[in-house]
Amino acid sequence: MSEEIKIIDSLWVLKTAEGYKIGLTNNAQEDLGTITFATMPKVGQRLVKGDSLIELEAEKAVSEFSSPISGTISAINVAAEQDPSVLNDADQTKAWIAVLTDVDGTELQ
Repeated sequence: MSEEIKIIDSLWVLKTAEGYKIGLTNNAQEDLGTITFATMPKVGQRLVKGDSLIELEAEKAVSEFSSPISGTISAINVAAEQDPSVLNDADQTKAWIAVLTDVDGTELQ
């Protein structure tokens, strides 16, 4: 993966032209097993670092992941909302959850 990606508490964060994309790391995928259900965040929702970003149900565990940064949800992975197994992708960049805007980049330092 790119050197610009930061790993924070089983999630990765990547600054893109659209905003800060957040996704599930391969390690988190392995710990959870096959993901069967996801409660996705809502577009327009404002998150503060530490707020609940996503809840996942999987074969090994039910887990809640907190947002590693503060910002406003500008997009979600609609494919993952319709089929949570998308979050099991071996290419972790495809296992993205949401894009946040209005982010203070210093939170990632």
